[in-house]
Amino acid sequence: MKGRYSVPTADLEHRLEANGYRDVAGIDEAGRGPLAGPVCAAAVRLRTCRVPSGLNDSKLLHRSERNRLFDELARCASIAVGWATVEEIDRLNILAATMLAMRRAAHGLAHIVDYILVDGNQLPSGLPAPAEAITAGDRRSLSVAAASIVAKVSRDRVMARLAVQFPHYGWERNSGYGTPQHKRALREIGVSPHHRRSFAPVRALVSVEGR
Repeated sequence: MKGRYSVPTADLEHRLEANGYRDVAGIDEAGRGPLAGPVCAAAVRLRTCRVPSGLNDSKLLHRSERNRLFDELARCASIAVGWATVEEIDRLNILAATMLAMRRAAHGLAHIVDYILVDGNQLPSGLPAPAEAITAGDRRSLSVAAASIVAKVSRDRVMARLAVQFPHYGWERNSGYGTPQHKRALREIGVSPHHRRSFAPVRALVSVEGR
């Protein structure tokens, strides 16, 4: 599905504005797949922002481009970030925790949002405004693309800080994803407090170690 779209546009936002929704926010998440660390969601409203050049799905951008766009968005857009912790991921499951992080991000912008575009095919419950799920939203909507960048950079920076405390897993490079180095460190060193024990590779080690 994502291959159908080239670069995001403001078409969805303009359609909503024509129907009376002036303040539209995009929401996206980062960190559903990693073995360690929280999941992050961002809500971004661009209406008063001069859209930075090169805005796109964060997965299509080099780290330096993501950081540049993050800094530009931080100066002009309205931004809120929501998190779900490792404990919440293990207790609720990753999908429910992602919905929780999205809901927290949305409520961070609640006072200035008329409508919300959410990346994906599911909507979190309890959103503070009318909303719709947009498949491949980070490649269709500028607001959602902006949210994907804010979520990704915010989470990468958290993982880099955690990597200082737990240097063997390579989180400053892999952001907690199950790379060969990360899995090797898991086998050799064991499970850290920031690992998701409900995820199969970590759960197997926890079972073996009796932790």
